[in-house]
Amino acid sequence: MDEAGCYLLPAVVLTYAPRGQTPRIAATVTHDHLALISGVTSQGQLFAQIYDGPITGVEVVLFLIHLERCLPGPLIVIWDGASIHRGEAVKRFLAAGHGARIHLVPLPGYAPELNPAEGVWHTLKDKELANVACDDLPQLHQELKQAIRRLRRRPDVIRGYFREAGYL
Repeated sequence: MDEAGCYLLPAVVLTYAPRGQTPRIAATVTHDHLALISGVTSQGQLFAQIYDGPITGVEVVLFLIHLERCLPGPLIVIWDGASIHRGEAVKRFLAAGHGARIHLVPLPGYAPELNPAEGVWHTLKDKELANVACDDLPQLHQELKQAIRRLRRRPDVIRGYFREAGYL
């Protein structure tokens, strides 16, 4: 499980422009963005939610509830040490009986290479949305939803995130 932000400014990657003719993407500089939270399973499933505002402990709890509804059996949640994961909302949620089913595994200090969900951000930002410039947040929201749908249809790629992190 992990969180990230996606900005209106495009992630510019390599293009096939003729040598000496540098391509240009016209975009207005802005800090407007959407917040995303995602979780992946070793079977290749992707769960994601998009928010207009910042992700807090409340959104983390809502996402954990979503995972509980969608996935049977015990849940092992691997996540980083973000402060929202240690917040009061998450503590209350786990103390209310959900901790029996959800087993939390914190990653060491700063180790994104150990988090399979980091692969989601790499794929979405650097591949699916490469060079995509959106005019506004609703357009970005739509592009993100479509990119997430495309990625969900590729469970082999999602399972690869676990292999890359050394879990499979």
